[in-house]
Parts: sequence; structure tokens; C-alpha cells
Amino acid sequence: MPGRGDRGGKKERPKDVRGALRRILSYLMRYRLAILLLAVLAVLSNIGNLLGPRFAGTAIGIAKAGYREGPGHVDMAAVRHYALLMLLVYGGSNVLTFLVNISMTRVGRQVAENMRRDVFAKLMAMPAEYFDRNQAGDIISRVSYDIDVVCTSLSSDVIQILTSTITVAGSFLMMCLISPALVLFMLFTIPVSVLFTRAMGRRTRPLYAKRSAAYGEMNGFAEEMFTGQKTILAYAHEEEVCRRFSGVNRKAAEAYRDADGLGMTMGPTIGMISNFGLSAIGMGGALLYMGGFVGLGQISSFVLYSRKFSGPINEISNIINEIFSALAASERIFRLLDETEETADLPGACELTDCSGHVEAEHISFGYLPGVTVLRDLSMEALPGQTIAIVGHTGAGKTTLINLLMRFYDPQSGRILVDGRPQMEYTRRSLRRSYAMVLQDTWVFRGTIFDNIAYGKENATEEEVVAAARAARIHNYIMTLPQGYRTVITEDGGNISKGQKQLLTIARAMLYGTSMLILDEATSNVDTATERQVQKAIRSLMQGRTCFVIAHRLSTIQNADHILVMDHGDVVEQGTHDQLMAARGTYYKLYASQFA
Repeated sequence: MPGRGDRGGKKERPKDVRGALRRILSYLMRYRLAILLLAVLAVLSNIGNLLGPRFAGTAIGIAKAGYREGPGHVDMAAVRHYALLMLLVYGGSNVLTFLVNISMTRVGRQVAENMRRDVFAKLMAMPAEYFDRNQAGDIISRVSYDIDVVCTSLSSDVIQILTSTITVAGSFLMMCLISPALVLFMLFTIPVSVLFTRAMGRRTRPLYAKRSAAYGEMNGFAEEMFTGQKTILAYAHEEEVCRRFSGVNRKAAEAYRDADGLGMTMGPTIGMISNFGLSAIGMGGALLYMGGFVGLGQISSFVLYSRKFSGPINEISNIINEIFSALAASERIFRLLDETEETADLPGACELTDCSGHVEAEHISFGYLPGVTVLRDLSMEALPGQTIAIVGHTGAGKTTLINLLMRFYDPQSGRILVDGRPQMEYTRRSLRRSYAMVLQDTWVFRGTIFDNIAYGKENATEEEVVAAARAARIHNYIMTLPQGYRTVITEDGGNISKGQKQLLTIARAMLYGTSMLILDEATSNVDTATERQVQKAIRSLMQGRTCFVIAHRLSTIQNADHILVMDHGDVVEQGTHDQLMAARGTYYKLYASQFA
């Protein structure tokens, strides 16, 4: 297997911001009607907010006009009328804003669900090579953390940008209607804010991409260490692991600090620019008021509108940080979605049905990396019903041969035939369903024992499951459990032993009822007595079926019909146990080293 070289620590930089935005919007457009309705409500909410300062200024103007004639001449009814209108529009606007935010959060969660479904479906269509090259923790980080970042931004930022844009445009229009002269005093703040935001955007986008990558690396490291916790404890390596995690954690923290530290300067800086504009309005308004060009009510309304104008700009500057972070995360997601899937079945590929189990390999060569050959000109034949054992030193190419038989990879040259037909002419699904696999690394999922055994066979009956469990010599153990076959196995089988997990996977393969079986050190986690029983059960159930057995303990394959001895990608010997022992070659030396 190739090494896991990609640890998620590459310094990723956004390459296509417009493309990422376009693809994010494609998810939002599935809810275009709901978003359109929310946009209308957001516009109405902002119209109410924009009318508030106008009513406030009118009330102040009426009060000032009446006060000039004397304290008793103020039209309090009119003042109360406009004050009430102001409260009503502000209250209504807040209610609408609350409804919009709640609804947009639901849309964001739905988008997250759709995006995760697409990513998970993509992962299920990826070739084995992708999972060999990429660390599980980094993949999980994209499915969880990156999608959360994107959808949290969608939930809050899309409507916020819309409402802020409406508020800024509406406030600017109202200020122009009130006093174009006063607008000139604060107009300089607009280009300064825009130029500053664009400059900061160019600096912060790469930092947010680096932050996402650093979190992927940290998640990958944590996942790897938690998986190997017992080994770490056994070798008393806790301090070294903590030291290494401190380095990875520090790297993630520094990436977070660099991105958010720089991003957080945007809000205060834009706020400072806006305050300069407010100061200019105060000075200009005083001059215009003394010259009789504007009234006190106009100045009051203008100041309120200027705050509404500058407030959203501050908010947008903060939102931009979140958007940059979301864009960086989305590019990691879309990069995964753009990965090359398993090559499609050949046009006209047929289903492999009623397979007899005749398998031939003709001069196949293969390497995981360019220029590094793992298998060289390998040929072999397995007749229906034969047990083919594959032995050799670690790294000899045994597992690679199994990967090629299952079409997890395709050979670079040569071909593999099943029932006399090249396996590439069959659909992958039907080819793989013709094999059952029991691996050294057992896999069980959270669910009942019954479901774990019946995993490969739809509508399996209880009698069939029990028969498979009996054949695998695990029925008696299952019946000692409080709920028998309905006992729930915890995640990754944490509440049962390794040997019991292995017996469950053997029972699963027995129930699958295929014409071919792959056993990769399938009895490595059971005791010697149980191993003999399981071997007898496997031999009896594999009558008439082709079985490929990878074994390091040569005692388990002495009865194999044919043994392939591999060394550095070559089949150096093949034959029966007695023939190979008589030849006194590589197999004889391997056997002698185990039973000296």
C-alpha cells in the first residue's frame, strides 16, 4: 500500500473565489422560493428601519417649531403620532428580522445536510487509492468542520449582506434627499472603506485557507492517536505523543490567530473611518445650520441615517471575514467533490452472475507509485473450488494481488480473467459481490449482532444467521449474552473481544454465499483450538468455491490446493505443500523458520 502522504497540512490557497461562490449559490438555489420570500421580508424590515429616523426627525422638527412660539405651543399630538409610528416600524422590523434569521438558519441546516449527503456519496464513489493517500481525520474534517463553517456563514451572512446592502443604499438615498451638502462631508469615507476592505481581503483569504488545512491536520493526528491508544500506552509513549500534539495544536492555534487576528482589525478600522465621517458631519452640519441651510430636525435625521449607513458597513467588514473563512472551507469541500471517481464501467459491461470461480491472472504488472513496481509479470490460475494460498514475506505483494482481484486497483499491464472473461468487462459491483472477504483488520458497526452477521445478505432469516454463526463457532458465545442475537455492539465492537469480532466477520462471509472467498489472516485473532474448528468449518463451506487465502502462519494452508510463494512482486514458487517442501526452496525456508 502506498503511504499516507497527504496529512492535510498543505498551505492551501483559494484559487477560484467566483467559482466557489457560484457553487455555494447552486446549493442555495434549491430553496430559491423560500430565499426570495425571506429576501422580501428582509427588505420590508429594512424599509421600516429606514422610516424610523425620518419619523424621529419630523417629530423633532415639530417640537422645535412649536417651542419657538412658546412651550405651550408644541403640538404634542403630532409628536406622539410620529413617535408611535417610529415605535411601530422599529417593532415590526425587529419581528420580521427575527423570523428571517430563524428561517435562514433552517435553510442553512438544510444546505448543510445536502452538502454532506453529496460529499458522503462522493466518498463512496472514490477509489481505494484516495483513502490510501489521504488521512481519515482530514476527510472527516471536511465532512464536519468545513461544511459547518460554510453553512454557518450561509445561515447568517447571506441575509445579513442583503439587509445591510439595502440599509446602506436606502440610508444614502435618504441622506441625499435631506441634504446633499452634508453628504459631501462624509463621502470620502466610502472609497476609503472599500479600498481597505479589498486590501484586507487579499491578505486574509490565504490565512483562512491555511487555518482550515491546519485543523484538518490536527483532526487527522488526533484520529490516528486515538485509534492507536493501546499501543501508545503499551510503549509508554504518552509524553512523546503529547509533545507531538502540542506542535500540531500550536500550528492550528497560530493559523487561527493569524487569520482571526488580522481579520478582527477590519471592524475597528472601518468603525474608525466611519467616526471620522461622523465628525465631519457634525462640523459640516453646524456650519450649514448657522448659515440657515438646514434645520435641526434635518440634522438629527441625517445623523441617524449616517449611523445606519456606517453601521452595516462595519457589519459587512466583519461578515467578510466569515465569508473568507467559508470560501476557504468550501474550496476544500469542492476540491474533494472534484476528485476523480473510480473509472466508470466499460460501455456494455455485463453483470457477473452464476460465477463458477475460475480466476486467471496473465502477466500482470502493477505499482502504486510511478516507477515503483510492486507486482511484475505475475501469472496464476485458480480453478473453480480450489483453495489458493498466497504466502511470502511482508511487502511481497500478497495484499496487492487481492486489491487487483477485487478491482480496488487495475493492473498497468496484463489482465485478470474471471470465468474466461476479462474482469474489466464485468461491472465492478457484480464482480465485488462475487467475493466475500474476511480481513485481518476486522470491521463491525454499531448495531445488533444479527445485523452485523446479515450485513451482506438482504432479508436474511434468523435460521440462516444462526446457521452461519454455528459454522463460525460463535453461536454458543452469542447465546451467553443477555439479549442473544439482539445484543447491540458498540461502535467498532468495543464491547467484544478481537477474536469474537473476527468470528462475527467469518460468519458474515459464510452467510454471504458467494462463489469466491478472500481470507486475509482470517484466524489471526482466535486461539489455536478455535482456529482448528474455524478452519474445518471454512473448508466444509468452501466446497465448490474458489478461496484465496493470505497466510503468514503456514500451518493454516498445508491443505491448500495450490500455494503461490511471492517475493518482491514475483511468484518465485508455486505448487502444493508437499511439492514445495520437496523442492527445498523459498517455501521450505519459510516453513523451516516457523517450525525450527
